[in-house]
Amino acid sequence: MAKKLTIALAGNPNSGKTTIFNNLTGARQHVGNWPGVTVEKKEGICRYNDYEIRVVDLPGTYSLTAYSLDELIARNFVVEERPDVVVDIVDASNLERNLYLTTQFMELGVKLVIALNMIDLAKAKGFKIDAKQLSEFLGAPVIPTVGHKNKGTDELIKAIVDMGNGNLNMRKVTVGYGEEVEEELKKIEELIERDEGVTQRYPSRWLALKLLEGDEEVIKKVRGKIRGTDRLEQVRKSSEHLKGIFGDDVESIIADRRYGFISGIYKRVVSKPAIERRTISDKIDSIVLHRVLGIPIFLFLMWLMFKFTFTFSETPMAWIEALQEWLGNAVSGLFAEEGVLQSLVVDGIIGGVGSVIIFVPIIFLLFLCIAILEDSGYMARAAFVMDRFMYKIGLHGRSFIPMILGFGCNIPGIMATRSIENKRDRFVTILVNPFMSCGARLPVYALLIGCFFPQKASTMLYIIYLIGIVMAIVMAKIFRRYLFPGPAAPFVMELPPYRVPTLKGVIIHMWERGVIFLKKAGTIIFASCILIWFLSSFPRNPEYSRDYDALIQKAESQWVVTQLENERAFEKLEKSYAGGLGRIIEPIVRPLGFDWKIGVGLVGGFLAKEIVVGTLGTLYAVGEGDEESEALREKIKRNYTPLVAFSLMIFTLLYIPCCASIGVIYRETNSWKWALFAAGYTTAIAWIMAFMVYQGGRLIGLG
Repeated sequence: MAKKLTIALAGNPNSGKTTIFNNLTGARQHVGNWPGVTVEKKEGICRYNDYEIRVVDLPGTYSLTAYSLDELIARNFVVEERPDVVVDIVDASNLERNLYLTTQFMELGVKLVIALNMIDLAKAKGFKIDAKQLSEFLGAPVIPTVGHKNKGTDELIKAIVDMGNGNLNMRKVTVGYGEEVEEELKKIEELIERDEGVTQRYPSRWLALKLLEGDEEVIKKVRGKIRGTDRLEQVRKSSEHLKGIFGDDVESIIADRRYGFISGIYKRVVSKPAIERRTISDKIDSIVLHRVLGIPIFLFLMWLMFKFTFTFSETPMAWIEALQEWLGNAVSGLFAEEGVLQSLVVDGIIGGVGSVIIFVPIIFLLFLCIAILEDSGYMARAAFVMDRFMYKIGLHGRSFIPMILGFGCNIPGIMATRSIENKRDRFVTILVNPFMSCGARLPVYALLIGCFFPQKASTMLYIIYLIGIVMAIVMAKIFRRYLFPGPAAPFVMELPPYRVPTLKGVIIHMWERGVIFLKKAGTIIFASCILIWFLSSFPRNPEYSRDYDALIQKAESQWVVTQLENERAFEKLEKSYAGGLGRIIEPIVRPLGFDWKIGVGLVGGFLAKEIVVGTLGTLYAVGEGDEESEALREKIKRNYTPLVAFSLMIFTLLYIPCCASIGVIYRETNSWKWALFAAGYTTAIAWIMAFMVYQGGRLIGLG
């Protein structure tokens, strides 16, 4: 039976933690949320000899204070869950800053292993780090690693197992805070140690430090557990005493002592060149972060991404489309006669879900491009480049990252706004994030662009995404001025070094995002297509305006028979439940150039935007009277115009977010008011913009 260990991966943002996590777990990982919050939780399994190691990837954080949700989650997991080993991923090229988090793990008294990551970048800068001496100073094994090249992973796993088993005899190192602080810490610690229940759960020295720092979360945890009032009274006295001596708050005094401890170690273990070299990252940044060239480069890379996506997705999409047609014909032939079951399988499932699955290649390729930009370090530069512009429209620089994440899915984009501390900035970012065109809308664009604009596919897709960005900017400016007035907060962002993305890391990131689409296809889209099939297929025998059976028997040619069968199928579809729903919707969408079929699809799009395509696939499959299968693209081209297609793309881009996004907006704002406002204002803008496009196009003769 395998022995089990639980480890926590921690580290600063951009320290390479995700790469190390992927190296350890590979495909044996899953993503969820931390209990009670919408922050992503990643776990995986690593196997080593007869050990099964559960790896928990903590949110990236610079410290273990309680100022942000990420810090609180990381600290609570280490303190409450007590993993067997904490692995601190340290960026060797920024060692001094990264060691601040390390000192806080040392204070917690956890079994600590340090991964000295990006050691290759440190060497490229001319830094020499004595890992053995660093290990002695910190009282923890230090393993040099190069995450993106998977170097040092085996040594890291061995150190984790040895530390978890207690096979490493490391000396205990304590950060010293100076005589005055240590005296006060000792007084508080002695009072805490009288309560065995508390000291069994928390290290007494760490608890004394947190109380002395005035950590509200820790005070809440222990207020009811420390008996008597003399403990907290002593904390107050000690705090005032130290403030009187140093003329500063205790938290700042303790932070200064930590930095002093780190500085002393850094000078002993790191030797630097007399003149620091200008790195490759510095040289690239001189171009991509240029005041004039920065934004054009960003826009060009976005266009290049769409060009790549459409160019390389055409062939696999054609294969899947051909497979869908073949499968529909083959399955249809298995049934002795036409009936409800044949219609359900061929029209509802293959016609509906299949019409969405066709667009899997384009979605996965888009996510592949985004993963490459993120893993290379460019996406952080894009946020930096856009910061000056974002500040002018009243948005926080940090708003850019959630908005970019919205290109994959609006839900993680909205959740990522938690990193924005200012409430005004956070709410504005949440409300405009739905205008970032998520991957779920991509099948709609791909279908319509493939039908009407195949020669300008990448340019058309680029225009659609750009319209979403511009609309988000305009609404952010309006909201910042009228709903959430006030100055925008300044933004400082760390720029990680450029790295060559690893194939393994890029594939994992692409799969994590793409599999969400596949899960939708197997659940929400599948169920929705069956619902649309039911609505469009029943009642089975409506009262027709003509006796089609008699007319078909009297028909003198096969062409007349085909026309009569198509006419009957279309009338049946119009008299179905879906047709009734469509007639209710049609007056609202007719001014936009849409018929009732598109209207039904847009209603279904509230569940998931892909359902717009699935609905059209189902309705047109059910509505065909002849037996010859025809690709959905051909049916769309026959029934609509390029102007209607562009109007539909604009409406799909801007109208109400999916129900899951509305739910997340409610959770993040803690108010149905803002969730319903987001649903209402986006739909109103979508209708106005689509109306202007369609009616304006007709006025100038494009319709």
